[in-house]
Amino acid sequence: MPDDDKPDGRPGVRGRPGLVALPPLSVYIHVPWCVHKCPYCDFNSHEFQGNLPESRYLEALEADLEQAVPDVWGRQVSTVFFGGGTPSLLSAQAIDQVLGLLRAYLNLPPDCEITLEANPGTAESGRFSGYARAGVNRISLGIQSFNDDMLRRLGRIHDAAQARAAIDIARQAVPRVNLDLMFALPQQTLAQCEADIREALSFETGHLSLYHLTLEPNTVFGKYPPPVPADELAATMQDRVAELAGLAGYDRYEVSAYAKPHEECQHNLNYWCFGDYLGLGPGAHSKLSFQNRITRQARARMPEAWMRRALLRDGSHVVERRELSAADLGFEFMLNALRLRQGVDGGLFIERTGLSLMSILPTMQRAVARGLLEPGLGRIQATERGWQFLNELQMAFLP
Repeated sequence: MPDDDKPDGRPGVRGRPGLVALPPLSVYIHVPWCVHKCPYCDFNSHEFQGNLPESRYLEALEADLEQAVPDVWGRQVSTVFFGGGTPSLLSAQAIDQVLGLLRAYLNLPPDCEITLEANPGTAESGRFSGYARAGVNRISLGIQSFNDDMLRRLGRIHDAAQARAAIDIARQAVPRVNLDLMFALPQQTLAQCEADIREALSFETGHLSLYHLTLEPNTVFGKYPPPVPADELAATMQDRVAELAGLAGYDRYEVSAYAKPHEECQHNLNYWCFGDYLGLGPGAHSKLSFQNRITRQARARMPEAWMRRALLRDGSHVVERRELSAADLGFEFMLNALRLRQGVDGGLFIERTGLSLMSILPTMQRAVARGLLEPGLGRIQATERGWQFLNELQMAFLP
């Protein structure tokens, strides 16, 4: 009997595997606290003054991990990412303890990419070298701008001098450093945008994440929009950012990601290639594959609620569990894969979803006819026009 899709959308038939092999597995650890909530930030971050409840957080994180182990038992971890919030508020001892837990409970190879997000306002030489000794080998710095006026408008707690110092500290501590910057900032000119990008390029780090500022709902900027560059100027900034990065030897391999050769962020690549990830911590999300189903989970969002529920060890800290349907799988795969400049092999769709490409063929054909998608099934890749209108192309696959 052929391995057609089940009527309810689950890959596989009568217990036969829908996935020939499970995808790579990443681990994401959410640290929810920050010194100051930036007005543009829509992440699950919470201002905290005083000493963090570090011990209780670590205890709850271990409880969360213990309860997650059965879902990922025996699988090798390909990458680890500490995100936030501001993970660099945690002590080096805390990061060492977390990585020790991962090594104890999971299969964590010695060459695993381990990234920690850091705020330049919390950069200390001793702390960063401690992170490196614990096993962190990649630091992502939230620079955002080298212009003090722009930093004040963005509500950042650091200034340009601290940003430059943090880059030096990070480069001395770990072999791989990423700089996060934004453009189309409030009242930013093209010259100011170019100056930021040129200075970022001057440090010659292996990776740059260059984001267009977006005014998200449920943020201060969303409720009280600042004067930002008009669409035409913002588009010019985007083109200039890509041009300058390209001239400096950076490949724009993803919508907002630029890397020197072999410096791509493996953790994010796993997301874009529809790999699996286990999310631990308040508000963390997981995508986990099994032979005959693919599921999503979400943890309790508020830090106190997550810690309290995780420590009960009754599973109540996971507030959402759902199995993805065939329509969900097609959309979510394309939502991620189309972000990659070179796209992905068509066979990866079959490998990661357990579905046939025929399940999305009509939508693909319509996108090709509109000039948004390259023709053929051997490679799934947006055209130049498709990349310019990426949101429109992605939404075409929405069930």
